[in-house]
Amino acid sequence: MILSDMQKISAVIVCKNEEWHIAACLRSLQGLTDDIVVLDNGSTDRTREIVAASGARLVIDEWRGYGKTKNAAAIHANYDWILSMDADEELDEELKNSLKGLQFQNENEVYRIRFKNFLGPKHLKFGEWGNDKHIRVFNRNKISWDEEAVHEKLFLLQTVNVKDVKGSINHYTVRNVKEYSEKMLRYALLSAEKYAANGKRSAGFKVFFAPIFSFIKHYFFKLGFLDGWAGLVCAKMTSYYTFVKYARLLELNKLKSQIPIAIGTKVKK
Repeated sequence: MILSDMQKISAVIVCKNEEWHIAACLRSLQGLTDDIVVLDNGSTDRTREIVAASGARLVIDEWRGYGKTKNAAAIHANYDWILSMDADEELDEELKNSLKGLQFQNENEVYRIRFKNFLGPKHLKFGEWGNDKHIRVFNRNKISWDEEAVHEKLFLLQTVNVKDVKGSINHYTVRNVKEYSEKMLRYALLSAEKYAANGKRSAGFKVFFAPIFSFIKHYFFKLGFLDGWAGLVCAKMTSYYTFVKYARLLELNKLKSQIPIAIGTKVKK
């Protein structure tokens, strides 16, 4: 396909140590755009080598938190319309064809995409990861990411019109239970710090009951059990994430409430 047939949209990817999947992500973008920007924030594996060989533009920058880093990456795009992706994601052919057909004339429009989430090779159709949709196409002149360190979201004005796009992003989020547990622990600790910074509080009953409710909600109410073993793992991991988040938040609340004795203050004996 010649460059004139490409969409005037920039694919923007933020990554670190993603040699296991970055090549597949970049291949899925071929034929859609002539501008693929990959911001790498410290890879020590072959990620940068793979990106450079693909023809994508490699930008090396520091990690600023999820929202801030994604905004920094979007600055390097050649086009104002942004397709935001992670390195463990791929466009399917239906989505690619849908994006090719968009006009991108109204800056107040954003496009929401269905996600197919995978645990290893298993497509999770139910539970927390079933029926998953996210806005991933937007105009950077109107829309940007918030500056949260984790669970970043797009700022959407009331005038924004959200449109759904046919097709899916295949999200190969984790390869195994070890990787999954490490990811959940990292996200739980970051979330607890975010909550604490925003003045939110935890309590013993939350630490105990919230993980139980989380498991029941995703495994039973959202039919996670229909995904078999992978569904059980997913529900258990979300419960674990919830427990660690509120337990760490409670710990941070207690640390904040402790008033240290000023240096030099004399303590009566």
